[in-house]
Amino acid sequence: MVRAAIVGLGWWGKHIVRHMQGSEKLKVVAALETSNAQASFAAEHGLRFTTDWNEVLSDPDIDAVILCTPHSLHTQQVLAVAAAGKHVFCEKPLALTRADAEMSVEACQAAGVKLGIGHERRFEPAAVEVRRMVKEGVLGTIMHVEANFSHDKLANVPDTDWRASPVDAPAAGMTAMGIHLTDLYLDLFGPISEVYAQTAQRVSKRPNGDVVSVQMRFASGATGYINAILVTPLYIGMTVFGSEGWVEVRNHTHPDTPGLTTLTYQNRNGHTDVIEFQWEDSVRANLEAFADSIQNGAEYPITDEQKVANVATLEAICQSAASNMPVRIETSTGARLRSVAASA
Repeated sequence: MVRAAIVGLGWWGKHIVRHMQGSEKLKVVAALETSNAQASFAAEHGLRFTTDWNEVLSDPDIDAVILCTPHSLHTQQVLAVAAAGKHVFCEKPLALTRADAEMSVEACQAAGVKLGIGHERRFEPAAVEVRRMVKEGVLGTIMHVEANFSHDKLANVPDTDWRASPVDAPAAGMTAMGIHLTDLYLDLFGPISEVYAQTAQRVSKRPNGDVVSVQMRFASGATGYINAILVTPLYIGMTVFGSEGWVEVRNHTHPDTPGLTTLTYQNRNGHTDVIEFQWEDSVRANLEAFADSIQNGAEYPITDEQKVANVATLEAICQSAASNMPVRIETSTGARLRSVAASA
């Protein structure tokens, strides 16, 4: 059993605490917040509560730390946890720049601790099936992929909330939803080599906007598109087009809520399959995979190179949205990725 402390008891921190109850692999035993405002929630769930970072970092009964904190704090917090010799699970995004992501990955490698990341969407059953189809060549050569992750769960956050900040949450819904899609893309289709992004402010007054749309090219030559809207009813879907067929996935509920996901596959001969997948707790599956990597040495499915590549993609998208120009993502040095302005 991995004993973990959670840092941050906002919406998602509380969600993790609730969903990890009863796990036989990872138990949240303590909580850290900046004030006593969430002390009653911690008590209700049997967690030791503190506002002192040193108390968490020096506690020998805590094996790992789960970070559910503002994005701009992630790097310094990951480094502090790794320096204390504890494993760290960081909510997405790992960082806001490639350089910071590399620093976090290298710090955990040097300390010999595991680094998990909150990209649970790749653990969804339908995503697992799409991965099988892509890896086994069922769809033939991948031509193009489109995905959308939009909802209004964060539509009414106060303008002063860090989720509305262009510092912590640049490029509208990119850090909240879009980065899950780029993580899926990196897993399914390999490195992303170029992006062109646009944001729009249509309804909300938040300075980071409420729409982000990104065209992209993969190193393989395939093309892709993602979209995330912060002010619209739930719409989650992905379609992969191959030379031998296409597959579409539609989530009928937000990933944090039980509900069906429908997968439709059609091959070039006109044969169609429709499969409905029952909801599985992908948040718990991700954290338990993290625990398995600690306890049993199992391979954590999100590689260090993918962790860095996703942040490099995020950084490039933010640069593109700001400049209204395509931005290339160099991958020639493995995990060390550089974003450079695309040539005309």
